[in-house]
Amino acid sequence: MKPKTRIEHDFLGDLEIPEDRYYGVQTMRGLQNFHITGVPISQSPNFIKSLAYVKKAAALANRDLGALEPPIAGAIISACDCIIAGELLEQFPVDMIQGGAGTSTNMNANEVIANKALEILGHPRGRYEIIHPNNHVNCSQSTNDAYPTAFRIALFMEINALLQSMDALQDAFARKGKEFSQVLKMGRTQLQDAVPMTLGDEFTAFSVTMREDLQRLREAQQLVTEINLGATAIGTMINAPEGYPELATSYLREITGIPVKLADHLIEATSDAGAYVQISGVLKRIAVKVSKICNDLRLLSSGPRAGLNEINLPPLQPGSSIMPGKVNPVIPEAVNQIAFHVIGSDVTIAFAAEAGQLQLNVMEPVIVYCLFHSLMILRRGFYTLKDKCVEGITANEEICRSYVLNSIGVVTALNPILGYETCSAIAKEALQSGGSVYEIVLRKKLLSKEKLDEILSPENLMNPKFINR
Repeated sequence: MKPKTRIEHDFLGDLEIPEDRYYGVQTMRGLQNFHITGVPISQSPNFIKSLAYVKKAAALANRDLGALEPPIAGAIISACDCIIAGELLEQFPVDMIQGGAGTSTNMNANEVIANKALEILGHPRGRYEIIHPNNHVNCSQSTNDAYPTAFRIALFMEINALLQSMDALQDAFARKGKEFSQVLKMGRTQLQDAVPMTLGDEFTAFSVTMREDLQRLREAQQLVTEINLGATAIGTMINAPEGYPELATSYLREITGIPVKLADHLIEATSDAGAYVQISGVLKRIAVKVSKICNDLRLLSSGPRAGLNEINLPPLQPGSSIMPGKVNPVIPEAVNQIAFHVIGSDVTIAFAAEAGQLQLNVMEPVIVYCLFHSLMILRRGFYTLKDKCVEGITANEEICRSYVLNSIGVVTALNPILGYETCSAIAKEALQSGGSVYEIVLRKKLLSKEKLDEILSPENLMNPKFINR
């Protein structure tokens, strides 16, 4: 049996819409035209919720200013509340990447809200002479202010979620730093032995770098609190009643709890994508730095017999279809790949922001797609790195210590007493003979055993202090 449909029309003509759908003709046009990513906007629930927040704030302001009759505004507000509560998510099927600067997304929201509002008032879907997607739900708005405002609200929420995952990962590294605080190991520069340190120092450094990036992301997050709601088409506030931008922004701040503020110059704000470039740059910075940490974890756990083998990563799965017993660092590898994707998305966002022309940037949908995707995979990746890798790391303490004791690098601790030239000669002899620095210094009677033991004691190597001759 053919499903029931209703006929809706726009200026291009009529289309059949399945009767059980809350969206309408312009959403259907978007579905017909854009088969791009296969990712519908419904896969970003905070974006859908944010669209409803914007439409609710607009309805409240329009009601107060006499642009909407209270019963119509009330039905729209109730419909928005349903969407904010998580209902009707499946009614937002348009692709994330679309032409039209987000018009398909905005109209998807307008149509769903209009039809839900009609249902609330006891009318069938499609009775737009009562509540119209454009005339009523989109009253005093344009895609060019509603879409970016919703995007910024959703970005604020998604950044909050990423901050939580970063905080959890930072804390996991900090706890490992304390756990490994007494594990003596060799520090390395240029992949060569440098000077002793502790494994705790190494993991604490990972924690600190995460903490620094938490602060950078919090700073960048504030950029999205400036919105252009009420700018309408290009920032001249055409078709919006006097006082609407300020009142709608005030309502949006109240219902979201996000400290949004109206941009000082709405024409500039409508065409500018600088905030997205800045946020993307911070995400790239975070991705690069965490990827470097993952490189370190892979190096430190390499082997186990023919590598560094200073730490053990949790064994999660067999590592080869041909080599029995091989276990790979699969979680750091996955996070590396996430970082590569985020770095690539940053390039896309830069090009999209640059491609804006005159009073509008029509490339915003790809910016939306890239930023939401980057935030999602970073958040998931950080929780995975914490739960399935960092928390289960153990130290091979004896191996770490043996590298220090057999290293030429400990000669650096003798520099203040013996001088650079003498220490260079000791290092050269140790390398050529295979002997230890400790043995050569005693044999040459350059220091007493007591003084040498004091300088090269694990306590002093872990917490170096200047020792006089």
